[in-house]
Amino acid sequence: MTAPLPPSAPPAVQPKSTNIVWQEGNIRRISRELRNNHRGVIIWTTGLSGAGKSTIAIHLEQTLFRQGKQVFRLDGDNVRFGLNSDLGFSPDDRDENIRRVGEVAKLLVDAGMIVITSFISPYRHERDRVRNSVQRKGDFIEVYVKCSLDECERRDTKGLYAKARAGKIKDFTGVSAPYEEPLTPEIILDTEHETVEACAAKVIDYLQANGYFDIDERGISLAE
Repeated sequence: MTAPLPPSAPPAVQPKSTNIVWQEGNIRRISRELRNNHRGVIIWTTGLSGAGKSTIAIHLEQTLFRQGKQVFRLDGDNVRFGLNSDLGFSPDDRDENIRRVGEVAKLLVDAGMIVITSFISPYRHERDRVRNSVQRKGDFIEVYVKCSLDECERRDTKGLYAKARAGKIKDFTGVSAPYEEPLTPEIILDTEHETVEACAAKVIDYLQANGYFDIDERGISLAE
């Protein structure tokens, strides 16, 4: 016998334990969204190390917070100090890293929040899995933070590329591990030619244009 799944979970997701039942609460997601006056959504930034994901996410979070939005940021380095401290950077560990972060992001979206993630998330199947796991169309916005490998290496504020080139870091994206560019991202941010402020504004403009800040009681963006 398999455990009953929550309404928003994809059929492929099956918990290891069978002695559990999903406990539905009395507060609907749309009730939280109406109180927040915006939709819950995952803004998933992806790109090479040094492309500017964290910098943009920090600025975007601050801007949305100042606008009165319920917003929270999940950072690729930060989660490895706690939630994912047991994971390394092998393909399997990176896959599990993104799976866990996707589940956390889903919980925050169910709370009606805007979630901004900044993870290299190099594999398309990882990003697609998070997209396919969310409850409603539009819950996942893929943001490709585009920057050439040469420019990322030139920035190299953490010294990671130099270590990877010297063989001191294994499975490093762009050097000894692949990065699969998004095929059809909702937003592309070119950080070689656009400022941090312009990139954040581009994301906010997308949210505004697609009705994330104005919803009705069915949870549907009024812009649709």
